[in-house]
Amino acid sequence: MVHVHAYNDEQETLTPEPCAAMVRAIRAACPGVPISQTTALYIAGDDPERRLALVAGWTELPELVTANQGEEGIVELCEHLTGRGVGIEAGLLSVGDAEAFVESGIVDRCTRVLIEPLDVDPPVAVAHAEAMENVLAAARVELEQVHHGELIASWAVSERGARRGHGVRTGLEDVTVLPDGTPARDNAELVRYAKQLLATQGSG
Repeated sequence: MVHVHAYNDEQETLTPEPCAAMVRAIRAACPGVPISQTTALYIAGDDPERRLALVAGWTELPELVTANQGEEGIVELCEHLTGRGVGIEAGLLSVGDAEAFVESGIVDRCTRVLIEPLDVDPPVAVAHAEAMENVLAAARVELEQVHHGELIASWAVSERGARRGHGVRTGLEDVTVLPDGTPARDNAELVRYAKQLLATQGSG
């Protein structure tokens, strides 16, 4: 699966035409690869009503969106997209997000969960990932999980997730270094290291 953000000539956007052009380009280049598109609220100027209106105008729908559960208006956005047949990857950036998600009433309509602590210190990030996972376990949420983080901490979070049988995500959006801290040459190198991690720590 490919996770992507659309851009116009100047910046990230949720407006329909650039989003449609992005989806069409990926499908042409990578037939059959599912697309996960962002719905991050900051791209709509932190205005949940504007975000919902922009997404409602999408003409080319991805298979999945990442919907950060701590954002205002996220339940309404998820309900709109599931009504159009788009899967929801529930993004959890904090324990508070995890708690809000299990109380949201949309758990059974989601496809999977993204656990993504934003801490840059690896031990702290791993502890937060574990705490979020524990909230889901206590609520008996059995959705597929993907584990991810920021910069060097992402590798520690992913390693723990892989050991526990979860999926992982990597890419230059959030991770610019290899596990040893050296800069990655490109996105493909990050993906190769992630595949190695899954091969050695988990089942993929």
